[in-house]
Amino acid sequence: MNSYVSRETIIYLFNVLNLEESTIELGIKLSIKNNAPLPILLWSYGMLTIEELDKLYSFLFQKID
Repeated sequence: MNSYVSRETIIYLFNVLNLEESTIELGIKLSIKNNAPLPILLWSYGMLTIEELDKLYSFLFQKID
C-alpha cells in the first residue's frame, strides 16, 4: 500500500475540513503504522464524520480526473 499523502490532501484536511495539525499528523502516523488509507483511518478513529469522509473522497477523486 502506498502511504504517501499529497500536500494538497493535507492542505484540504487543514483548510477545508478544519482538522488540527496534530490530528493530521496523528492520522498520518497511524495510517503508516496500520498500513491503512488515511481517509478511512481518520473516519474509523472518529477524526472525521461520514459527511467529511464523503467530501474528502470527492476531493480525492476530482484530483484523479
